Amino acid sequence: MSITSKFLPLHLSFPNPNPKFPFPTPTPRPLSHPKPLTIRCAKKRQRTGNLRYPSEKKKLKSKQKTQIDEADKFEGFWRLYKLGVPVHRDPGKDFLGVSDALLKQIAKALKFPAASMLPPEAFSVVRKSFDARKFLKEPKFVYTVDMDVNKLLDLEPCTWDFIFELEPKVGEIEHLPHERVSGDVTSIIQNYRRIYDGTVPIKDGNNQHSEPHKHPTTKKPRVVVVGSGPSGLFASLVLAEFGADVTLLERGQAVEQRGRDIGALVVRKILQLESNFCFGEGGAGTWSDGKLVTRIGRNSNSVLSVMKTLVTFGAPENILFDGKPHLGTDRLVPLLRNFRQHLQRLGVDIRFGTRVDDLLVENGNVVGVEVSDSRSNLKFNSQKLGCDAAVLAVGHSARDIYQMLLSHDTILVPKEFAVGLRIEHPQELINGIQYAELAAEVRSGRGRIPVADYKVGKYISGDDADEHCDSGPVKRSCYSFCMCPGGQVVLTTTNTSELCINGMSFSRRASKWANAALVVTVSSKDFESLNFHGPVAGVEFQREFERRAATMGGGNFQVPVQTVTDFLENKLSGASIPPSSYRLGVKAASLHELFPSYITEALQSSILTFDNEVFF
Repeated sequence: MSITSKFLPLHLSFPNPNPKFPFPTPTPRPLSHPKPLTIRCAKKRQRTGNLRYPSEKKKLKSKQKTQIDEADKFEGFWRLYKLGVPVHRDPGKDFLGVSDALLKQIAKALKFPAASMLPPEAFSVVRKSFDARKFLKEPKFVYTVDMDVNKLLDLEPCTWDFIFELEPKVGEIEHLPHERVSGDVTSIIQNYRRIYDGTVPIKDGNNQHSEPHKHPTTKKPRVVVVGSGPSGLFASLVLAEFGADVTLLERGQAVEQRGRDIGALVVRKILQLESNFCFGEGGAGTWSDGKLVTRIGRNSNSVLSVMKTLVTFGAPENILFDGKPHLGTDRLVPLLRNFRQHLQRLGVDIRFGTRVDDLLVENGNVVGVEVSDSRSNLKFNSQKLGCDAAVLAVGHSARDIYQMLLSHDTILVPKEFAVGLRIEHPQELINGIQYAELAAEVRSGRGRIPVADYKVGKYISGDDADEHCDSGPVKRSCYSFCMCPGGQVVLTTTNTSELCINGMSFSRRASKWANAALVVTVSSKDFESLNFHGPVAGVEFQREFERRAATMGGGNFQVPVQTVTDFLENKLSGASIPPSSYRLGVKAASLHELFPSYITEALQSSILTFDNEVFF
């Protein structure tokens, strides 16, 4: 591993605050109050792809093997998967059309002898990704393509016999009786209401979202949404489109003022406690890497509807097709401005700089919230807002909200998360390791192939590290997370006495640095070992190490760092530490002493494995 790689401290959690408000069914009926102080989480989704158990895969394969009627083969669409085009034959990462090289792969899948006879108009790209794994003979772009049977037969009747021979095959060929068309969230709701309520959306030229719908004569439910991250924004959008009276509360500032506050932090080290890399319009993800990655089915209609909504508000259309869709902070800022303006046209009352201090509860029901100006630590200017329901979309940094919920005897269930360090390398190093001689084609994000990244993981048993638990060996996962190619390390502290960091990048990923989190899972047993107990023990666990990191850095937002080789050897790095993308200053420190030994040893054990997977 290159000695120019280094570690920086990081805390990482995986919250699950995903409350839902049960909206009325199409048949008008009185609004029912939510159950008293209940935090509702999303239902567990059905496993897909590699997450399926072997028995589930076998059952699915048996279903797929069922032959379809011959007549049905000539209706609808066929979806062709895993069509690999060698990198030297592909126009490049930004091309999403059907090239001659792709037609050859389509012809091969159809067993059609003449690719030049296939009309490109009959095919459309659903997904495109880049595969440069080392066991391949050569890197390639991998496509998923939909074939319009009727259009293909109209343009090239000679393909009839070859379509007749097609049979579904798991992971390679799938028959779709109908084209999978998914609109954006707003269009879906408008269509729903047009069908069930008899309402018709008001259009203005090409903008079908320009005017709000008229809700039926029933009383509008008043809903307060707390937090303007992705969950809060989409909750507000759905509720407003269905006609609710929505108030969106955000403790931070709009992206324009938030950008100025972040600039003051980076340049003059002035931290605004309520407007920073964590708090503000768009949530923590606004000034982050802007990845749009999911494990719930990348081509599913639900995911595509969210993607298309982002495109409606200004995201580039390639996020609908990219294997690893990514926006970048520079694109997120105007997108969020458009999102906000649309919500305001729908009648959403958006209040920035407004912190929720308490819930108003009567007879076991939430009837409102108490708010105050977040720019002041004093609560003399508090105000009460009544509501029928409250959606808490606060994110993991709003730790005061969890304490407030506990004061109301709300049942909170702690969950496992991960802690660790952030590792940084020169991006050219990662490009060279992953792409070899193709590395020159990256061209700082403007070339034919994407900026190189990596993803690694290891399962750690108690035998691999000196575990502290008396009940037996502890099994952990150690993995890379939030890898930011062509990015930079930024400060995500919300308290001057604590220190934590994250990675971010812009759309082109043109920075000369790459960074990723390297984390180890921890559980309630780990919290208890440091005498932290109760529902928010994990939060106190985080804070403990954030305070230690701040002390190691020497204050003033300096980050303690250590070269990877020194971290493995448990020794302090010398004064001549490599440069970093982190702009507020770094200080050589013994990061191997930051965490308990079992976390440090798990990280060290994993690094040696990662060294073989990525660097050799």
